[in-house]
Amino acid sequence: MSTLLSCENVHVNYGPVRALTGASFTLDTGRICGLIGMNGSGKSTLFKAIMGVVPMHAGSITLDGQPVGGNRGSRGKNAHHHRAGLVSYVPQSEEIDWTFPISVREVVSMGRYRNLGITRRLRAADRAAVDEALARVELTDLADRQIGALSGGQRKRAFVARAIAQGAQLLLLDEPFAGVDKRSEAMLMQVIKQLRDEGATVLVSTHDLASLRQFADEALLLRGTILMHDTPEKVLAPENLVRAFGMEVDAGAPVAATGTTANSSAEGKN
Repeated sequence: MSTLLSCENVHVNYGPVRALTGASFTLDTGRICGLIGMNGSGKSTLFKAIMGVVPMHAGSITLDGQPVGGNRGSRGKNAHHHRAGLVSYVPQSEEIDWTFPISVREVVSMGRYRNLGITRRLRAADRAAVDEALARVELTDLADRQIGALSGGQRKRAFVARAIAQGAQLLLLDEPFAGVDKRSEAMLMQVIKQLRDEGATVLVSTHDLASLRQFADEALLLRGTILMHDTPEKVLAPENLVRAFGMEVDAGAPVAATGTTANSSAEGKN
């Protein structure tokens, strides 16, 4: 099994505020890794650093042996690798303008843009990839609807379909289970496992600790830095959750932004 993603001593600042300190870990090909921690612990910042959206103050990130994140001078390489389709990002719901006049099919088709030629038009192979991705998340019948007309779970499935159509090696899923119905949650877990079995690597943030054991091969515990990287069973040990959340947490329940348990997954920014 080969290493796909490597983060070494990653530091990210927002002005004078340190958002991520000395984050180091590796992810192998064909693995699902859960990312857990309170809001403000650095989960979304880590995603953005991997994509090259925010510059690093120090450290390095490599994808398949090539630099994809780094200091200010390497951001052009980040953009190149992102355009090349190695990384696909499924954002949190509140980061998206659901009123934008775009159909579900058009959202999924965005995953094929890196393959388009000079004409910038979808070819037969691109349309087939979009159709297959829609079918895998059971949205074929809703493909022509405006994206905002879908339920929360259907919207998440549409963006996962975009990642499928892209054929990315690394999928970054930011709270994919937040605000979704049970059917969509079960389907998303099934699709994520299928993508892993097909060789993709998935890094998924979640506040739902109970679901972590159901889909993740390993887990990262984050609180401004990587506190622990191990199996879900070991990471979810009570003493480790106290370190991450600052209080005793029920590993069988979702966790709200403040670290308290809640009846549904929190959707706040990290």
